[in-house]
Amino acid sequence: MAAAYKIHEHTFDMVVVGAGGAGLRATFGLAQKGLKTACITKVFPTRSHTVAAQGGVAAALANMGEDDWRYHFFDTVKGSDWLGDQDAIEYMCKEAIPAIIELEHYGVPFSRTDDGKIYQRPFGGMTTRYGEGPPAQRTCAAADRTGHAILHTLYQQSLAHDAQFFIEYFALDLIMDANGACRGVLALDMAEGTLHLFKAQGTVLATGGYGRAYFSATSAHTCTGDGGGMALRAGLSLQDMEFVQFHPTGIYGAGCLITEGVRGEGGILRNSNGERFMERYAPSVKDLAPRDMVSRAMTMEIRDGRGVGELKDHILLDLTHLGPEVIHEKLPGIAESARIFANVDVEKQPIPVIPTVHYNMGGIPTNYHGEVVQLRNGNPDEVVPGLYAIGEAACVSVHGANRLGSNSLLDLVVFGRAVANRAAETVKVDGKQARLAGDACDSALARLDKLRNANGGTPTAVIRDKMQRTMQLDAAVFRTGETLADGVRKMREIHASFGDVKVADRSLIWNSDLIETYELSNLLDQALVTIVSAENRTESRGAHAREDFPDRDDAHWQKHTLCSVTESGETAIDYRPVHMYTLSDDVSVVPPKKRVY
Repeated sequence: MAAAYKIHEHTFDMVVVGAGGAGLRATFGLAQKGLKTACITKVFPTRSHTVAAQGGVAAALANMGEDDWRYHFFDTVKGSDWLGDQDAIEYMCKEAIPAIIELEHYGVPFSRTDDGKIYQRPFGGMTTRYGEGPPAQRTCAAADRTGHAILHTLYQQSLAHDAQFFIEYFALDLIMDANGACRGVLALDMAEGTLHLFKAQGTVLATGGYGRAYFSATSAHTCTGDGGGMALRAGLSLQDMEFVQFHPTGIYGAGCLITEGVRGEGGILRNSNGERFMERYAPSVKDLAPRDMVSRAMTMEIRDGRGVGELKDHILLDLTHLGPEVIHEKLPGIAESARIFANVDVEKQPIPVIPTVHYNMGGIPTNYHGEVVQLRNGNPDEVVPGLYAIGEAACVSVHGANRLGSNSLLDLVVFGRAVANRAAETVKVDGKQARLAGDACDSALARLDKLRNANGGTPTAVIRDKMQRTMQLDAAVFRTGETLADGVRKMREIHASFGDVKVADRSLIWNSDLIETYELSNLLDQALVTIVSAENRTESRGAHAREDFPDRDDAHWQKHTLCSVTESGETAIDYRPVHMYTLSDDVSVVPPKKRVY
């Protein structure tokens, strides 16, 4: 097999797969530490999905009122519905402050207050005085284009530090050795149709989420969870995949995101009676309740017949009272998106919105250094040598069962930076790498050959459509044992139907048919793991809301789900304990209590 495909070999200290916020923060951080670093990305770096992040990045800078990183820590633990690891949450919230000041020094053009400080807006679930005080203004913003500002700055810094980029290269598979260590990654240069083996002491997966497993998602079409797919094929388990966040405000019909920053600036959700209904569901914080709660409240309003439109199937987001000045200064991108995707002038009309798949809390399990961990030999935190994961591809479990808005951009920069710091301690510059076995790439090449020549009866797009519609229907905002069992059955059939996939193009150069088939394979594995994990968890917690088990059950379910899948679609479930301890005495463990706002 290997003889049929010529492989170009490259040797680096570290290789990063993905060039979004997490990947670029790791890439330039690693290069800055003097490590020879490659970044492989399937799209041009500034086209990565981080560019679409709007609202901002959380850090307790206290520029616009009282704040403290310990309050941020408390809010994040509560937001996670006590499924977040408190050591990792402490690390993220404490490191947020230096990480954001670093970003500012690197050149991120944050919006400013009158006295020149970074502008901060309120966001859902962010409070002061351990939930007893008023909402915190904690979310640092560059108007409503914060991800765009961060991504461009990080790319410029990566180039300045001489990181090497391999752009429009698609990562096919991880290369693991006989001892279970990751030794690098095999990738396809899509423009040339050539194969490249990147050998490295450390491989960082920063490939983003898998939102495109659903029919309606705020994710770009490139969000196909390629890192999670590669990890599952390497025999690793993914963690907490049942927790899928629906953003309350995707534009109805288009799925395009309307940032929570709109509600942070005073936007109001209204039902068909014009009522501000969030006052009933979250009396203290109203429209700034956490996303899982707002999504469920909207869904309940629609179910009870108070939805708007001909089909009474969506809700209105009203900005008209904010005035043109606030909209022009703070929300220019939203005004543009609403005009393009909803044909709405936000100064005069509300935006039609609906809960839309937005973020994956689950992913590749890691510790707070970004090192991938697995449950092995009774040790739930055994490090997989040579493998790291960061950003939405990872599950450090700072988000637990529900991510708070503006903690995702924070997750990217803090853990991208953490990987660089860890690698600087553990990876030798130009260190000697053991020889790879001659057959190390054989299974990856066999898979490539099989998919490239796949001659079944079902086109990729047909299988993908079935998967997306099944996930949208059966693994949605509200779940029941019945719909989940039905969804699992259908997903197993859809997963098996991949054996009959048809790839029409046999070439290797710009073969979008082949690339989409690889992406579908990554999505199918993760969709199956998601719905199987959801059926297995018989409680409601955070984004996982079961109508047949409406309460959180800490006695049985305060634990992380681990789920693996074989090529034939067999799934296996195990568990890891939630870290109910902190890294230092600077902050105390938050014991579980009822989550109300």
